[in-house]
Amino acid sequence: MEISSKENTQFFSNNTILPVDRSSFKSESSASKEKQSCCGGIKIFLGALSFVYFAKALSGSYLKSTITQIERRFDIPSSLVGVIDGSFEIGNLLIIILVSYFGAKLHRPRIIGAGCLIMSAGTFLIAMPQFFMGRYRYERFPSTINSTVSISPCLQDKSQTPLSALEKSQAKINAGCEKEAGSSMWIYVLLGNLLRGIGETPIQPLGITYIDDYAIEENAALYIGCVQTVAIIGPIFGFLLGSLCAKLYVDIGFVDLDSVTITHKDVQWVGAWWLGYLIAGVISVLAGIPFWFLPKHLPKPESRKDSSTSSEQSKFITEDNKDQHKSYQQQVKIAEMAKDFLPSLKNLFGNPVYILYLCASIIQFNSLIGMVTYKPKYIEQQYGQTSSKTNFVIGLINIPAVAFGIFSGGLIMKKFRISVLGAAKLSLGSSFFGYLLLLSLFAMGCENSDVAGLTVSYHGTKQMTDYEQALFSECNSGCACSKNDWDPICGENGVTYISACLAGCQASNGSGKNTVFFNCSCVGTLQSPSQSSSAVVGPCQKGNECPKMFLYFLVISVITSYTLSVGGTPGYILLLRCIKPHLKSFALGIYTLAIRVLAGIPAPVYFGVAIDTTCLKWGSKRCGGRGACRLYDASALRRE
Repeated sequence: MEISSKENTQFFSNNTILPVDRSSFKSESSASKEKQSCCGGIKIFLGALSFVYFAKALSGSYLKSTITQIERRFDIPSSLVGVIDGSFEIGNLLIIILVSYFGAKLHRPRIIGAGCLIMSAGTFLIAMPQFFMGRYRYERFPSTINSTVSISPCLQDKSQTPLSALEKSQAKINAGCEKEAGSSMWIYVLLGNLLRGIGETPIQPLGITYIDDYAIEENAALYIGCVQTVAIIGPIFGFLLGSLCAKLYVDIGFVDLDSVTITHKDVQWVGAWWLGYLIAGVISVLAGIPFWFLPKHLPKPESRKDSSTSSEQSKFITEDNKDQHKSYQQQVKIAEMAKDFLPSLKNLFGNPVYILYLCASIIQFNSLIGMVTYKPKYIEQQYGQTSSKTNFVIGLINIPAVAFGIFSGGLIMKKFRISVLGAAKLSLGSSFFGYLLLLSLFAMGCENSDVAGLTVSYHGTKQMTDYEQALFSECNSGCACSKNDWDPICGENGVTYISACLAGCQASNGSGKNTVFFNCSCVGTLQSPSQSSSAVVGPCQKGNECPKMFLYFLVISVITSYTLSVGGTPGYILLLRCIKPHLKSFALGIYTLAIRVLAGIPAPVYFGVAIDTTCLKWGSKRCGGRGACRLYDASALRRE
């Protein structure tokens, strides 16, 4: 039963109701103190909520920045990485209805604090496989490893290789198979992300509605805009942290870094992906501490005491006990709240504005979630950038544009006092123009790298359809090569070869990263059939036009991000104002549930499946079977 404004005020502050015989001076002083208490309390909560938004955004964006690292470390395809990414939404889905409906009637700050602890536990769990798995092994021909044994890349006869070297190599492979056969450590990453989703659940529906209940009405949009802006600052640090960790070798501290024969530019490179999760877990623990000391209620602002938009919690405070101080502490009965569940659900789905906004958001988030999840991977493959540089660019250039856009939306709402109808128009306009700009990105991209046997033939012509058959040519017909290997070298003709063996190289000089291959018969065929040439370790760089196209891509991407983000805060205000006040948490919960089920879970999976269809060269696991993709068709990837 709804209580009166006078009674509601007594519940939230013991100093509000003063005897009528007090002096006017004391009344004004008390009112001034109440105003300060109200403003101070909501600002403390605003600061705490902003920090927890920062923490959850940092860990979530760091996961996006490590997508390619996880894919290579666990040797899994993009579609499976999409399942891992979607497990966060599944965890959120498990309890979102319960939290958003029942949590609104309980101690909201403490529920948020408990969620932070669960979220941190999940973040720590994601990093655990690094400490139980063996050291990372990448494909390298023995001659590129620091060794005193000189081996010809083109093994025309296995007798060329000393027996001891072959036995040691085979023994290492067999040992690795025995260790890898009984473990699928990526499951721990999936479970940790699932736990992160469970812990994150109460933050949005309970935190936003708490602000909307106790903030001055004209400040609510600005406060929500501030929270969302800080939430975007989190990904800035998340991607920058991802950039830093991507430069560090995955087994840093466990192996001698001088023995590592690949660089961070190599497609087999895996950075210290696990390190960032340990840092993000500690931040999540710290973010949850303030909520255990915040009150269940705050004083209502003077401008909203007589307003019809009363607190959603006040709808469920009973008057059975006439002692108002005892009524403040009275426990809410779960059974009584459950009776209103189905009528509340019917009320929401009977609201045409709410349903229309919900459907539009589902369509929008399907594209946005898929794009954000695989954007680092897309930049790496399309423009030939390293994981470290990709994460740095996204964190330092793209994410600030999103933050500025969200804050601008809240500021526009406050400055021009835009109505609910105006908020709807602003949200729609930003989405429309943002997606028009997004379509222009399809026209930008780089051509495929010249890879002999995959994108071009050994004679320099464009590749035919069956690329597996084309890996072998007359120039390497005398070599005992495997088509499953991926140990790319760059010929002096600017063409990448899958391995030194397939390039027909007869000799090598140096070791590790400084290895140079000589007498490569296939490298010479593109210049002069009678001339043999040399090659160096690692793939060749993209064409000269690619850096310029990458710059254009960044400019359009920043403008698009800003345009789409301007409509973020108006959209939230539209969602909160188009429904009854006591259903705000429940409406946000249903909204979040729909986004998770119909966009958050499926989008990374079907985007990952589409990306896998563009793979030109799959890696091979040590014990057999298909591993992670080594090379994508850039043109097909852009169309997907």
